[in-house]
Amino acid sequence: MILNVLKVNSFTKKEKALTKKLNTPAKVQDFLNRLPFNFEKRGETLRSPLFALRAKRAHCFEGALLGAYILSQHGFRPFLMHLKAQKEDYDHVIAPFKIGKFWGALSKTNHAVLRYREPVYGNIRELAMSYFHEYFLNNGQKTLRQYSALLNLNMVKKNWATSKEDLWSIDKALDRVKHYDMVPKSHIKNLRRADEIEIKAGKIVEWRN
Repeated sequence: MILNVLKVNSFTKKEKALTKKLNTPAKVQDFLNRLPFNFEKRGETLRSPLFALRAKRAHCFEGALLGAYILSQHGFRPFLMHLKAQKEDYDHVIAPFKIGKFWGALSKTNHAVLRYREPVYGNIRELAMSYFHEYFLNNGQKTLRQYSALLNLNMVKKNWATSKEDLWSIDKALDRVKHYDMVPKSHIKNLRRADEIEIKAGKIVEWRN
């Protein structure tokens, strides 16, 4: 019985072969894009990489976790970054990675915006700020307010990659990480709204609920 539990809570040879094949950030992002979006029809989830892989679907946080895990199998550290929006909008989670001196990010999203970032950014603030102008509501109001310091998943939870339980502890840990303002509070009221064509493009989705 114990042996069966261990098998259920560990990657199979086939699953390991898949993650081994996804050996660059671009390949990992392509794989994440092919996964249907998790619309949480049966209630909120925060599946571990193993169980998101088996569910064959993921939302942004689950995609970031899965992407970070796969990258960690190829020498990258498993980082997450929290992009915090004002209360009327949804937050986003990405999986930053570093190649040489430059940062990029994996991003699972259902929209034409907030997607993968090439490793061309000199620091994590530059990386986070690249999402600012495309983070807006349907009325064009720009809503991104803070980004977090990097969270190394290996420092948070021992079995985060294979946990059968939802990873709400990681959600809480990411909230506790130091966050940095992206726009001075005095500037918020003067932010220009997104153009109509940007709003229209932002409504394009890959997967239907």
